[in-house]
Amino acid sequence: MKIYFVRHGVAVDREEFQGEDRDRPLTREGKDRMAQEAKALGRLRIKPDAIITSPLVRAKQTAEIVAKELDLRDRLVEDEGAGLEFDAGKLGALLEKYADSATVMIVGHEPSMSQTIGRVIGGANIDLKKGGIACVEMQHALDTAAMLLWLLPPKVLL
Repeated sequence: MKIYFVRHGVAVDREEFQGEDRDRPLTREGKDRMAQEAKALGRLRIKPDAIITSPLVRAKQTAEIVAKELDLRDRLVEDEGAGLEFDAGKLGALLEKYADSATVMIVGHEPSMSQTIGRVIGGANIDLKKGGIACVEMQHALDTAAMLLWLLPPKVLL
């Protein structure tokens, strides 16, 4: 199974936002950049069987932009497992739900996404930038011998 890990786009700064962190949205620039990145993902012909997003607003907005551009809105699902507490165990639980899928995309947050990717590929240090995407191939849902196929910072996709 291929897993595309997408970190949400540029969001309003915590210090500037008046409300709950889970409600913090993407900035206008963040939305525009994610739309450009989503077009690049389309050119790469990425078509996941499911797009799983954290329930936090900035991740949901990122996932919605990608799903719309890839014409996959019907494959977009929200799951708390992709939220701030995402880890290898939650990744395994998510992947078990989609065991029949060839590819899934998970939209979430730092530092948990980089830490989880690093753990499943054997303990590497990964730095997934805002709007960045990584592609990992796993044989089984709890595979700790997964392979990092590629890691793209957002500027490569713009």
